[in-house]
Amino acid sequence: MTALSLAIIAGGQSRRMGRDKAFVDLGGKTLIERVIERSAHLGQAETILITNRPTQYAHLGLPMHRDVLPDKGSLGGIYTALVKAASQYVLVLACDMPFISSDLLRLLISHIRADIDIVAPRVAGYPQGLHAIYKKTCIEPIARQLAADRLKIIRFYDQMRVTYLDETDYAAYDPESRSFANVNTPEELAKAQRLLCPKE
Repeated sequence: MTALSLAIIAGGQSRRMGRDKAFVDLGGKTLIERVIERSAHLGQAETILITNRPTQYAHLGLPMHRDVLPDKGSLGGIYTALVKAASQYVLVLACDMPFISSDLLRLLISHIRADIDIVAPRVAGYPQGLHAIYKKTCIEPIARQLAADRLKIIRFYDQMRVTYLDETDYAAYDPESRSFANVNTPEELAKAQRLLCPKE
């Protein structure tokens, strides 16, 4: 298997949630604990955490890295993950996606090729940039984007060699695309709670 690092991005201001969304409780576990648990056994060489608040995350026992370039949003988090990761390929996950599927992640990993820079799933044609695999070849293109303050994650994709997986490709693992549901607001948390514990 190709050497792979896993990087969980725990940045963001959580303004819409009103508190740090990584530590919001969902069914007795925090969102970030659910992400860590569901991605724990993918054969990765390491799992690292990208956060600018390391003291708050120290109890998770993971190596932590602050943003190399502060205040550059999620794209800055991906950049830091690529710079700091030990492996050539980095699976990047947001900390607020409690329903990620380990089987779907393994499917993404199976599409790693030497001549591919990004493996990304899409929902309705839109790439899921915080649930994707990046090669270190992305570092310089991302650096140029950050220098120009162009912070939309997928804006540099057209410069890279990308393999996309669409709904038909991963339907067997996640037919309702729940992996990509993130929890940013109290309303989305309530929806996640309903998904976790549907009423009979």
